[in-house]
Amino acid sequence: MQDDNHSLSTKAREILEDSSCNLYLSISSFWEITIKQSLGKLKLEYTLDELSGSCSANNIFILPVQISALNILKTLPFLHRDPFDRIIISTALDMGFNLISKDTKFHNYEVNIVW
Repeated sequence: MQDDNHSLSTKAREILEDSSCNLYLSISSFWEITIKQSLGKLKLEYTLDELSGSCSANNIFILPVQISALNILKTLPFLHRDPFDRIIISTALDMGFNLISKDTKFHNYEVNIVW
């Protein structure tokens, strides 16, 4: 299931391949994938069920959206307009997680970015 994505940074790839790291993926990422697929903007070679199964098989935990993250979200400045990215940022802030992303707009927030 893992795409051999050559656009990943060396640091991001190291973290993703390190079995001692706890990895998390927001359910909002699945929501965004679903919307983009329904609009015809994203084609994948696998289903959401297969993606979820791959996450489980690779010890990637799928995080629900927590009320505590929504409380952070409502006070988050609108420096990034994408609603899915904003919930990912607020979740990382809420949980104290590092966030793997090459999105430069994420640096506008006080979240630890790895890339």
